[in-house]
Amino acid sequence: MAKVALQMVEQSGVDVNALVDKLIRAASAEFTTYFYYTILRVNAIGLEGEGLKEIIEDARLEDRNHFEALVPRIYELGGEIPRDIRDFCTMAACPDAYLPNNPRDIKELLTVLVEAERCAIRVYTEICNMTFGKDHRTYELSLAILNEEIEHEAWFSEFLGEGPSGHFRRGHPGESPYTSRFMVVPTNGHGG
Repeated sequence: MAKVALQMVEQSGVDVNALVDKLIRAASAEFTTYFYYTILRVNAIGLEGEGLKEIIEDARLEDRNHFEALVPRIYELGGEIPRDIRDFCTMAACPDAYLPNNPRDIKELLTVLVEAERCAIRVYTEICNMTFGKDHRTYELSLAILNEEIEHEAWFSEFLGEGPSGHFRRGHPGESPYTSRFMVVPTNGHGG
């Protein structure tokens, strides 16, 4: 736990317990979405589905990155994620992104994807509003994730015919252009 950093957040008026709870629930949602997007990606088949696979993969890997970026901040603020994965998964801030009853219906599959992204946008907007001008580190992290979630929603809503997204292919799947600076990446092959 970063004691002085935690002290500064508390002194700024942020309810740290409420913030940590929101961050844990957000991390749980990212973790479960990564899992469900794996299933959705596998089921994106046929001519229409094949075009979605790469975009689902981008969002899936970036959601994993969001989880990885959130965990250190949870611990810095004196929190911790549950020891039992079953407990952790029930805490998700967003509903599970279940495979639709008819997985061959691309519109149903896209609706699941876009709704998951819309929930994430609401979650990170709340965290940004809670921390703006008070907890700069959490705010910047949440804003970075929010930017990527907005892009994910635009990608999927474009496929639903809601308008162009401006989506350009990432350099590689899961690049996380906004969140990558919060990621701890081992450089020497010996861990972080």
